[in-house]
Amino acid sequence: MHACVVHKAGDLRVEEREPVAAGPGQVTVSVALGGICGSDLHYYRHGRVGDFDVREPMVLGHEIVGRVAGVGPGTDGPAVGTPVAVHPATPCDRCVHCATGHRNICADTRYLGSAARTPHVQGGFAQRVTVPAAQIRPLPPELPLRRAVLAEPLSVALHAVHRAGDVRGRRVLVTGAGPIGCLVTAVLSHRGAAEVVVSDLLETPLRIASASGATATVRADEPGAWGGEFDIAVEASGAPAGLRTCVERVRRGGTVVLLGLLPPGEVPLLGNIAVTRELDLRGAFRFDTEFDEALTLLAGDLPVDAIVTHTFPLAESRAAFDIAHDRRVASKVLLDLDDRR
Repeated sequence: MHACVVHKAGDLRVEEREPVAAGPGQVTVSVALGGICGSDLHYYRHGRVGDFDVREPMVLGHEIVGRVAGVGPGTDGPAVGTPVAVHPATPCDRCVHCATGHRNICADTRYLGSAARTPHVQGGFAQRVTVPAAQIRPLPPELPLRRAVLAEPLSVALHAVHRAGDVRGRRVLVTGAGPIGCLVTAVLSHRGAAEVVVSDLLETPLRIASASGATATVRADEPGAWGGEFDIAVEASGAPAGLRTCVERVRRGGTVVLLGLLPPGEVPLLGNIAVTRELDLRGAFRFDTEFDEALTLLAGDLPVDAIVTHTFPLAESRAAFDIAHDRRVASKVLLDLDDRR
């Protein structure tokens, strides 16, 4: 089989790899589509994500869908040929976080395509992937693979909105109109937010945000265009300026959800504003059971189709990663790994 493998910063290769046969408790998936995530781009461009350096060749990717290609001996899994999505996380299920319903912050989680541990956890941008059967989710019959591939980032968005609390009738700001910001926008609209205002520095992301349910969009570099204060703000850009905007624009007693990963090291925070306005600052990291909720929503009419802007064959992985980095033209970029096409 072939796989998309990062070796170091700027060194991305499509290589041959030996597929791993499904053992007891495992399922092998023939991967059809994979979505390029911001963390994949960081591994490619910088050789690291946060404090996690690429120390050995690693298959990238954790947003994948496909069809069951094999089921391990004695394993209760979907029949061969069943369209499925793959939940990318395997928490330890032993720690206090797992025991108290916070599996998404388990410190011993294995996550597809992650350099957080050595050996690295190989990812899903491969034509065959073998994972524990518990990570497999059969797709609703009416859900096509091209929409289902958004399940992982939509789960991130759902978790962030859950962390925000009840958004019904609220005025909400989303800073950053990348794929995650636009998916947050779609969820907020679906959950009954009265207004969803999205800010970004570029026109293409803002157009996609409008198609995803934003009631208004704002160029972040145009002061005075924001309107009044917000009840809730979701920081989805990962930029310190975005966090500053959220803290400044949310009302007294309001809530700020920190979703985008900020640059490593210390980041300036308007702490006095957070104190004197008694703001509620909440982190949001990954997801857990939201994955199943995401598949149900994608099988409906959630307005997310505009978020997928490009699809490249696996052989053109480098071109796919390069265009995914160009936010002037691209949002979610997919790799087509289906060796039958």
